[in-house]
Amino acid sequence: MSTYIQANTNGRLHDAREPALSPLNRGFLYGDAIYEVWRTYQGVLFAWEEHCRRLHQSGAALHIAIPGDAAMMLAEIKRTAAAFRQHTEFGGELYVRLQITRGGGAIGLDTALAEGPDYTLLVQANKDLTPAILAKGYTLSLETTLRRNPANTINPAWKTGNYLNNILCLRAARERGADDVVMVNQAGEITEAATSNLAFIRDGVILTPPLDAGILGGITRALVLREVAAKAGFTVREVALKPDDMKSMGECFIMSTTRDISPVGAIDQHPFRVAVDSQTMQLKHAFAEHVARYVAAHPGQRLD
Repeated sequence: MSTYIQANTNGRLHDAREPALSPLNRGFLYGDAIYEVWRTYQGVLFAWEEHCRRLHQSGAALHIAIPGDAAMMLAEIKRTAAAFRQHTEFGGELYVRLQITRGGGAIGLDTALAEGPDYTLLVQANKDLTPAILAKGYTLSLETTLRRNPANTINPAWKTGNYLNNILCLRAARERGADDVVMVNQAGEITEAATSNLAFIRDGVILTPPLDAGILGGITRALVLREVAAKAGFTVREVALKPDDMKSMGECFIMSTTRDISPVGAIDQHPFRVAVDSQTMQLKHAFAEHVARYVAAHPGQRLD
């Protein structure tokens, strides 16, 4: 798989390893930025409008202007993807990241110092699940020292460029030998993994933390709750969960744009069922059917 990353900074195509923004850019200085990530299925950019809507919600929350309109940005994504494919001759699925900062300007926290928004697009090969993960699932570890930042600080519902809380929690989990982390909020309730929403299955019912637990409103999570789960015959409940509740769960999975639905084999000492005939895989197959319908209906979002 190619390791090359194609960048597009304010319309200029370049190797992502090349400098493109001023050191005075507020995204670099303060994490004063928002972002979204898309992926392709069969070459088609998935859930384009849903991610655009969340991008604008994040921008409104942080008072960051979104450069151009959706049509302009889609055209720039296509141009960047074409440059990536030309450079690498890679024909597989793509990862697309759009980051928008408040821009550069004089040093200082006052947002009035910003000279106007900058954007950077990054396109690379999407890292699909390995056979080992599908067979055994991810290993997660509960973080018991740090807490998910509450909604009345930097709200986890905003997809911002400030990820220090997640980074430190993930670092601690990796030191314990896990692939990812389970973060809890100030009330000791389960929230999510570092960059993925989290759900459990008990007696055929999908249980997942509610948005007000302090989590990102994931696009994959919303599709599962709103459409996919019911079509697959599942009942879904958004409910506050404590770590002790994990003992009664039969299965666990994470949900994200890049990994869609992925099995979890264990959270510390709590094992979960992972198998080709598991309910998690049943849900994953149902999600794949949803994706296939979307791809067929959106040929204009193909990234060549």
